Amino acid sequence: MGSEDLDEAVEKVLNGDGLEVTSFDSVPEQLRPVALRKTVCYIVGAVIFNAKEEVLMVQEAKRECYGQWYLPAGRMEQGESIQEAVQREVREEAGVDCELVTLLLVQEQGPRWIRFTFLAEVTGGNLKTTAEADSESLQAQWWDRESPLPLRCQDILPLIDAGLKYRRKPWFPVCQPVDLPCEVVCQRLLLAFANPKNGDEESVWLLLGNHTVDTDVEMPPHLPVVVVTHSVTWAGQRLVKQCMASSYSALNVKVCGILGVQHNGRIHGKTDGLCFNTLVTLEYLDEGVAELHSPPPLESEGYRWHEVTNQSLRMNILQRIKDASVLPVHSLC
Repeated sequence: MGSEDLDEAVEKVLNGDGLEVTSFDSVPEQLRPVALRKTVCYIVGAVIFNAKEEVLMVQEAKRECYGQWYLPAGRMEQGESIQEAVQREVREEAGVDCELVTLLLVQEQGPRWIRFTFLAEVTGGNLKTTAEADSESLQAQWWDRESPLPLRCQDILPLIDAGLKYRRKPWFPVCQPVDLPCEVVCQRLLLAFANPKNGDEESVWLLLGNHTVDTDVEMPPHLPVVVVTHSVTWAGQRLVKQCMASSYSALNVKVCGILGVQHNGRIHGKTDGLCFNTLVTLEYLDEGVAELHSPPPLESEGYRWHEVTNQSLRMNILQRIKDASVLPVHSLC
């Protein structure tokens, strides 16, 4: 991959377009494809407002939370895309059709439990009434967020707040899952080290992989892809520790957020995985060390640093970091 091809690939990741996952740079000892509702569980939910900024709520029919209220949400089913799962849940529980505006938040407890919450808008249908109650829900109503309402769980309140915030003033580009297959839950890292050059403009280096674990042949430089074993937010830490072991304790590894999500899910047990394209920054903890103006030395031949010389691309990366213009990801581990 030449410099122009690499720049194009990085731009695609920054734009949320995604890249095919063909190999991995870091994997556990045993690598097996994930299977939805067997080894992984994906939850989907929607935050939907009306013109009065009231939020759409559904009354639970499940025995353990009967009569309590929650956002339209549920488990993804086999063969569904993430978008299809959200729209199905909203239709089943609230009685309305919806258009997805953007992913709003990703929450995870490791690869086994991941929740995708969308901001959405009603496009048709009618709110479910008590006369239409079934095993999915008892009814749906608009909630003004102030009137007393017995909630199933308080965890939806930050989601509602995030939806209002994005609706009024978006702070990251629209993010929709891209239809690209993956067999495991993994993370492609746009891992950036930025530092001023002797007081001049800020330089940016990206960590690139030179090989993959399943071959000894040197590969074209690429953004590294690592299999998620513990937590999405921990994968970057693990990679830095792997290839910068001596410097690791002196570094701050910050997961800024998600640039894009890749998922297909059409073939159960083969394409149930996900790829999170994630922006991660690396900096020295000691400001004195930062005067070196260069990224930490690498201790693995499988990786190298690449200085971004394309000025437009460099500024794009720096701006995304400065503005925190990324889809938030929260680890609940």
